[in-house]
Amino acid sequence: MTLTADQTRQRAQHQYNASLELCPARQLLEAISSKWVALVMLALEEGPQRHSELRRRIPGASQKMLTSTLRTLDRDGLIGREVTPSVPVRTDYELTPLGRSLLPIIFAMKAWAEDNMHAVAVSRQEHDGDRASVPTGQ
Repeated sequence: MTLTADQTRQRAQHQYNASLELCPARQLLEAISSKWVALVMLALEEGPQRHSELRRRIPGASQKMLTSTLRTLDRDGLIGREVTPSVPVRTDYELTPLGRSLLPIIFAMKAWAEDNMHAVAVSRQEHDGDRASVPTGQ
């Protein structure tokens, strides 16, 4: 039986399993779960921005890390890059429709982190306190 392109694509999607080590979906999950990816995408949610604007909006991101993250997002089709010939050359980055489709998930993770940070901080403190009270050698 011959399958249409859409049927072939759907069949392939059912075979992805991010729990398997070599699955492409696992590699994508690892890529999009980076803190830098989330921060870049949150910054780009407000519209196209230049590299320098993104660096100002994302404290702690080195030029190298930001460049690497932007290249990965561009390669994965989550952002687009528009180069305007000028002196100096102007490059703007913006979310693609595929990238915008990921935003609700990133917003939900951000909200969860903000809503639960106190409980996590308490748990960390209790855990670290328990470890500090265990005598060495056990």
